[in-house]
Amino acid sequence: MPPLLSVERLTKYFAGLAALKDVSFEVEEGQICGLIGPNGAGKTTLFSIIAGSVSPSSGTITYSGKDVTRWKSFQAVRAGVARTHQITRPFRSMTTRQNVEIGLHFGRGPASGSTWGEVAEILEGVGLGRVADRPAASLCVGDQKRLELARTLAAKPKLLLCDEVCSGLTETEMNEVLDLLRRIRGRGTTILYVEHNMRAIMSTCDQVVVLNFGEKLTEGPPLKIQNDPAVIEAYLGKTAAD
Repeated sequence: MPPLLSVERLTKYFAGLAALKDVSFEVEEGQICGLIGPNGAGKTTLFSIIAGSVSPSSGTITYSGKDVTRWKSFQAVRAGVARTHQITRPFRSMTTRQNVEIGLHFGRGPASGSTWGEVAEILEGVGLGRVADRPAASLCVGDQKRLELARTLAAKPKLLLCDEVCSGLTETEMNEVLDLLRRIRGRGTTILYVEHNMRAIMSTCDQVVVLNFGEKLTEGPPLKIQNDPAVIEAYLGKTAAD
């Protein structure tokens, strides 16, 4: 079976500077694939290209066997690729429930029955049923992260792009979100996960891709990655690697 997502020699220049250069990797259906690297490694640029909000300078992206290299964001969402954002972007004047309803209307297919029934199920699934009628602006950081996930899940993604969903969370909140990601994968959604928290990545992902200065440094299972001298050097410097 071909991979759900294939990135081949993806390159992106901004004003002559390479944010990404010849990056290639694959994400198998049913995986949680981590994407890590120091600040400025190109992770967010790569996410934005896959999600259709930025066009690459060269290279190809194949999704479900189709070339989608230069698709637009709305095409990505309709095809089942949806993303969260590192800085949450709720519709602040709307309630939690209304934010999720928007995801249903712009997602991969029509609501299967009662819109409220679907929204209630999603909210309960991410632990937000208790704040369904509260304005999104009033939610704490942890709940805003959950809302970002809930709104994305309402779009019924086959491939979920998670951008630092654990940043700013307490240890307890992080563990709850990681458990939620595992449950989402268990229901058949493939996940590509950007995160700076190494414990979150190593405890959750099946495969990890490492970027550094816009290039792929290495990839492999978590145990290999966390013991790779090149990865340690990229994060902590040559002395630590030695």
